[in-house]
Amino acid sequence: MDFNGLSIDQAPPISAPLRFFLTAPVFGLIAGILILFTDVNSLQSRFSIESILIAHAITIGFFSFVMLGALTQMLPVLAGAKIPKVELVAKISHFLLVFGTLCLLSGLYTGNTLLTTFAFVGLGCGFLMMIIAIAYGIMKVKNFTPTVKAMATSLIFAFFVLLMGLVLLYSHIAKDISEFHLIISNIHSVWGIFGFAGILIIGVSFQVLPMFYVAPRFKQFCKQKVMWLIVFGLLLWLVSNIFYDAFAVIAKLWVALFFLAFATTVWKKLDARRRPISDVTVWYWRSSSVFLAMGTIMWVADEYFGNNYTVLVALFIGGGFIFSIMIGMLYKIIPFLVWFHLNGSGYMSIPTMNEMINKKLSYAQFIFFIVALIGLSLSFFIPALLEIFAFSFILSMIILQYNVAAPVLIYVKIKKMKPDFDMSAFTIHEGNK
Repeated sequence: MDFNGLSIDQAPPISAPLRFFLTAPVFGLIAGILILFTDVNSLQSRFSIESILIAHAITIGFFSFVMLGALTQMLPVLAGAKIPKVELVAKISHFLLVFGTLCLLSGLYTGNTLLTTFAFVGLGCGFLMMIIAIAYGIMKVKNFTPTVKAMATSLIFAFFVLLMGLVLLYSHIAKDISEFHLIISNIHSVWGIFGFAGILIIGVSFQVLPMFYVAPRFKQFCKQKVMWLIVFGLLLWLVSNIFYDAFAVIAKLWVALFFLAFATTVWKKLDARRRPISDVTVWYWRSSSVFLAMGTIMWVADEYFGNNYTVLVALFIGGGFIFSIMIGMLYKIIPFLVWFHLNGSGYMSIPTMNEMINKKLSYAQFIFFIVALIGLSLSFFIPALLEIFAFSFILSMIILQYNVAAPVLIYVKIKKMKPDFDMSAFTIHEGNK
């Protein structure tokens, strides 16, 4: 791995990102169970309660938890900026977000206004706490690399996505679902997928692909211009979607063009890496590229089908692209964190990162996951397939939970032992600064 340019000494306590990473597969499992007990007709409408529940179990419960955990870890390491009171902020916000997400799912499912009100408060406070803390850390950054700029930009989108989400949730609390609600819902989902998650993934890939895969670095045009071109496209889409709906397809084409280019670039970077050793994370990056390409093309084409395939678009881009990237990164980041923190504490007799996760189980999890994605898309046309592939998705989440917990159990076990070296002599105490 290439650690050039990283501020390793600024890494937060391991518990801060891990609490988010370990929770994410639980909500993936909940989403799978919801799919299992939902019929295809309900899933075909993006505005059905069933679709909303499943979408938010995945987007809030899995995507947001992984992204917040990654930002908590990567901002100090990639940018050298500490998030203030990171352990306390992570602990409180994690509790609020878990509480808020569970209240959201149960409140919308039962129609209980009190639970949805709790969700409004929990999710609003939890997300705002993390956004403000991360924004404060970014403001302290001296070297604004392309990755840091992408983090900052994605955080701005996250803030607006949160505000829109709270407006939508309030509509459910007030039982007032108007045409305005549907417009906000459309913007909320597109900005969440492409603005928050998409831009963050692109920015992080500038560092991750060269670091973990020894792939060629991205060209300056990609790092300096593409993000702003995507932002322009999303703003253009916002204006056209609200005022000139007939021209929205032009903005869609603009945004899709750059995400298609990113998908192609990722594939080429992986082909050109200096150590062409394949593992399951490479498979995830490759599959995400394929699903992103297919999903963006379908997103544009759906304009000509009356937006009847919006759920399938979300399945390909959200499930195939974002979900794949995040699972792949969990398989890389968690073993790295465990190895790094144990090594930094003076433990030398520790497993390598490649030994911390069972390879056969990780490949099995990948297969179950991809089969589930393909099968769930087919079930829209062959409803009888839904239950089979819902089970495949559930099984993939169970295996994922075990796989991401395994390195943490190794960490807990080794930390009970005496370190090989006493690292206290290398610690600079506050009083000596």
